[in-house]
Amino acid sequence: MPAIDPHPLLWRKSSYSGTGGGQCVEVADALPAIRVRDSKVPAGAVLSFPSEAWAAFLSAATRERL
Repeated sequence: MPAIDPHPLLWRKSSYSGTGGGQCVEVADALPAIRVRDSKVPAGAVLSFPSEAWAAFLSAATRERL
C-alpha cells in the first residue's frame, strides 16, 4: 500500500490556461523547490526546480526574453 503524504502539494495553473484543458503545466510550492507537472497527466513525472531558478525563469518569461 503506498504511503499517504501528510503534506500534499497544492497544484495550480496559470490563469492564462483557460478552461479548454489544453496543453498546460501545473506548479506547486514545495520549498525550497518548485514542482512542475503536466496537467493532463497528474500522476506522471514531476520536475523539480530550485525556487531561485524558477523565479529567474518567470522573470525572463514575463519580460519575453525566452
